[in-house]
Amino acid sequence: MRTQVKKKSKLQEWRDAVVFAVVVATLFRWSIAEAFVIPTSSMENSLLVGDYLWVSKIHYGTRTPRTPLQIPLTHQKIWGTEVPSYVDWIQLPSYRLPGLRKVKRGEPVVFNTPKDLLDPTERPVDLKTYLVKRCVAVAGDVIQIKNQQVYVNGEPMVNPPGMKFRYQVVTKEELQPRTLARLGLDREDFWFLGKTNTGEAVYSMLLTTPQLHEVATAPYKVSVESASVDKGGFPLYPSLKDGIWNLNHYGPLTIPQKGMTMVVNDSTLQFYGEFIEKYEGHDAVKISNHELEIDGERITTYTFQQDYYFMMGDSRDNSLDSRYWGLVPEDHILGKPLFIWLSINHEGKGLDMLRWERLFTRIE
Repeated sequence: MRTQVKKKSKLQEWRDAVVFAVVVATLFRWSIAEAFVIPTSSMENSLLVGDYLWVSKIHYGTRTPRTPLQIPLTHQKIWGTEVPSYVDWIQLPSYRLPGLRKVKRGEPVVFNTPKDLLDPTERPVDLKTYLVKRCVAVAGDVIQIKNQQVYVNGEPMVNPPGMKFRYQVVTKEELQPRTLARLGLDREDFWFLGKTNTGEAVYSMLLTTPQLHEVATAPYKVSVESASVDKGGFPLYPSLKDGIWNLNHYGPLTIPQKGMTMVVNDSTLQFYGEFIEKYEGHDAVKISNHELEIDGERITTYTFQQDYYFMMGDSRDNSLDSRYWGLVPEDHILGKPLFIWLSINHEGKGLDMLRWERLFTRIE
């Protein structure tokens, strides 16, 4: 006697299709690639607010998840709410699958920030805030900034073409919106600070080298001065150098490399103690009286367990980056941005909201 197979209802078919699509999308998002959007102007003019990026996870190797109990296709919060989309009751050990290559010096990288200065909420590594910055120094490098120029291992780094710095610009009168637009400045690039006693307008502007030249030679210009030493109220890393180093004169700083051994003393603990304590995988770390203890044993030399990286935004004076929160551990690296698949100008209207010239452009 033949058993008759009960036909699924339309509702069951829709349910199964949705479940299958969510599972496939989740696996793809975890293992191969993911879409990200640029929320801040720290990478302008290389990446703009409203750029949607396609980010490869196979370039540097896919990370296995640490936090399995989370709603699929979310990050930190349920869409449109402030409700967490995960619980951290279970934390798994994380591994990195073999990738195509390591992070290269000079390329943009997406990663989980080790320390979110704007949101101090403690989260698992894989649920920390995503950032995209340019890797300016890799493990084993020595980085130094002199007069705004980055040097790596004593050699000047090739600057990204869209790199910006902050300037105080005084003009004869307030600039018209069309003048600012002609300069290529949007609301993320300038701030009107007020007027002088003689009626001249004062601006704070983030300018590329060509924009600086155009402003400096414009008929409305009264004066242009560098204003890039302002830290924005945040201390620099490491704390013992805050007030000695600044945004334009920084280092030299050695970036730890897996297998590199250092002598433990007050100076090295000031530079690297926090990273040993938080990111090197030890259960019990104690730092006091210029000494390091791991699992109850005093350590006089320490060998690093993973690579670290130094990240900076291309808008050098408008970027919270490694100069503030320090080094990025390798297990925080997520992926390599490949291209911009959509770019939206929120100041535009209608079809002008799309930055057509940026669609499907490679990210370098």
